[in-house]
Amino acid sequence: MKKKIKVVAAIIENENEEILCALRSPQMTLPNMWEFPGGKVEEGESLHTAIEREIQEELKCEVKALDVFNDNTHEYEKFIINLICLKCKLVQGTPIATEHSKLIWLKRDNLDSLKWAPADVPAVQSLIY
Repeated sequence: MKKKIKVVAAIIENENEEILCALRSPQMTLPNMWEFPGGKVEEGESLHTAIEREIQEELKCEVKALDVFNDNTHEYEKFIINLICLKCKLVQGTPIATEHSKLIWLKRDNLDSLKWAPADVPAVQSLIY
């Protein structure tokens, strides 16, 4: 049986109505695909706490988690991911790519120009349409 992983991802919008997109590094699973930044939910951790911690660790900035935007389960070859995307507000600092190859801010209309990790696609489509 495949391992099921619960993951949170942040949908962070700036004052220009652009959304933060993160490029997975060549060392990561699904290399060179785009995603919303985030990570695994630890045992006993709430979704809000998990995403705020993950963004602090990965992007060296502080966000406030707002509402769940999209909840999607995707089956990959070796595991199943339950990806829960939360709308987040940037409250302090500037996101810095420490684990990702690159970070970019994109308008909603341009999100589909990137090659997204399959689990992120439903959230991307919800943002565009």
